[in-house]
Amino acid sequence: MQSVLDRAAAGGRITPQEALELYRNAPLHALGQAADAARRRRYADTAHIATYIIERNINYTNVCVTACKFCAFYAPPKSDKGWTRDLDDILRRCAETVELGGTQIMFQGGHHPDFGVEYYEKHFAAIKKDFPQLVIHSLGASEVEHMARISGVSVEEAIRRIHAAGLDSFAGAGAELLPERPRKAIAPLKESGERWLEIMETAHNLGVESTSTMLMGTGETNAERIEHLRMIRDVQDRTGGFRAFIPYTYQPENNHLKGQTQATVFEYLRMIAIARLFLDNVAHIQGSWLTTGKEAGQLSLHYGADDLGSVMLEENVVSSAGAKHRSNLAELIHLIRTAGRVPAQRATTYEHLVVHDDPANDPVNDHVVSHLSSTALDGGTAHPELKLIDAS
Repeated sequence: MQSVLDRAAAGGRITPQEALELYRNAPLHALGQAADAARRRRYADTAHIATYIIERNINYTNVCVTACKFCAFYAPPKSDKGWTRDLDDILRRCAETVELGGTQIMFQGGHHPDFGVEYYEKHFAAIKKDFPQLVIHSLGASEVEHMARISGVSVEEAIRRIHAAGLDSFAGAGAELLPERPRKAIAPLKESGERWLEIMETAHNLGVESTSTMLMGTGETNAERIEHLRMIRDVQDRTGGFRAFIPYTYQPENNHLKGQTQATVFEYLRMIAIARLFLDNVAHIQGSWLTTGKEAGQLSLHYGADDLGSVMLEENVVSSAGAKHRSNLAELIHLIRTAGRVPAQRATTYEHLVVHDDPANDPVNDHVVSHLSSTALDGGTAHPELKLIDAS
């Protein structure tokens, strides 16, 4: 086992069988040590840095036809609990994002039965027209499959059109678990894991990169978790289009699974480490403090992660299932620094925008806070003709 860890730490490829053995049985500290060595080897001169981003999730609708069993956010079509934001509301939220120093938005919602490619073209074009500085890092293969079907076009045409309208990259949404058995158990109405990857591969070949994700703790086996990684690595070998891998943990409130199974913090940290060792062709591993807590997020920086996610100015999907962790810009910088790393604000494509190498110059802005619902500013200059959302 130690020889496998040493090989992976030095950049050698390990097999799925070896990864499963390490994930199940390697001593936790040895696993973390090897993953951290792999991270340091990969980043060399910048290995002392850990990054974060300031972004906002904009939920355009909660109406969804897929009814995933782990989701506490969606409302079925025709439900009196369903809603859709109008374009002015969306632009107000973009204005706030710019005002607070955000650089990225994640357009996130349900598979609305009426929203085809034209809906996304209209909204992405409007956002880019008013806020060209915002990166639209949004959606995933599931939304593409849905919008293409609604509009009666091919997946390739749908990707070309929304990319031309303003989509910069895909957020990797909807991956959940890619192997067949667990995917059918929690998201029986979604496309298969193979189809999800096929759509992402099409996007990569069209020049639209993405991230990749994993939802842990819905009843999948350890072997299925490793198979999920194997499926991602195989596509990455062909395209190189996945910028990062981001595992996060299932939240048990207000959904059909009712918390019957959950991933522990130790399982999560082991996944961060094994991902860094196994995904030798994926550049970045992101820790997720939103679902695991800030302490676990900070620990992930010692288990192979090089990024601590975001100050998320708005988040309504995971929080509706029970994620209650919040942070602000100063705290996120503090978490990174006290983990022994130099914090740096990054772009969507992971370039360093600001490196906080001197604590005396750290930004201080009480408004830049991670929220479980809409943030607000009193006034603002980013888009003055729009009325900003009331802070209360």
